[in-house]
Amino acid sequence: MSAKSRSRFAEHWESVKTVVYAVLIAVLVRTFAFEPFNIPSGSMIPTLLVGDYLFVSKFSYGYSRYSFPFDLAWFSGRLFSDPPERGDVAVFRLPRDPSVDYIKRIVGLPGDRIQVRGGVLYINGKMVPRERVEDFIAAGGYHIAQYVETLPNGHRYRVLDRDPNGALDNTPIYVVPPGHYFAMGDNRDNSLDSRVPSGVGYIPAENLIGPAQMIFYSTDGSAHWWEPWKWLSATRFGRLFHFIE
Repeated sequence: MSAKSRSRFAEHWESVKTVVYAVLIAVLVRTFAFEPFNIPSGSMIPTLLVGDYLFVSKFSYGYSRYSFPFDLAWFSGRLFSDPPERGDVAVFRLPRDPSVDYIKRIVGLPGDRIQVRGGVLYINGKMVPRERVEDFIAAGGYHIAQYVETLPNGHRYRVLDRDPNGALDNTPIYVVPPGHYFAMGDNRDNSLDSRVPSGVGYIPAENLIGPAQMIFYSTDGSAHWWEPWKWLSATRFGRLFHFIE
């Protein structure tokens, strides 16, 4: 091999190594630190909008089989477990179909008694205070009643309640089993969550992926990926790098 050929080979090899290192670092970050998710539905409005892209912390709750690529079937429980806090917006695997990722707000901890009456959340028999604020303006100019809810630990966030007597606004008392959590969408009349036992129900600790922490990108959906000339106008700049309450 000539000196020129060896030099060209060395350059190509360095390029290959750079790509391999970059891929390995990306895999490690995605597995152990932060994973990107996008929001496909309106169940977490007004906190999260359809078209939001966010980072989820993989290490905050520790690691379970669902933290790793391809789900480690032989692995059970959690390593370095740190339980979620009430009010966390958490990504988890759907209990009835662990291939599906869901995102809701944790409102019930193991042993809690959870109930909704007239659209108002009760935890262990005590009403969770909520304050009426300005209406949320939905697409088409439709007004929806909006409230600030304050959990027992002081965590505050906004919720929507279109109809205080909707299908999920008056529930039985749910007693959260040990090792499980109860989660609800902030868009209370448009959320399949723990209030529906056959849909979501109680969430095993093992199914938790991590808390959503920051919106890194958001689009209103008016631009497709093959329309780069529309990307700028479709971007919701006011939501970029927005930390999630």
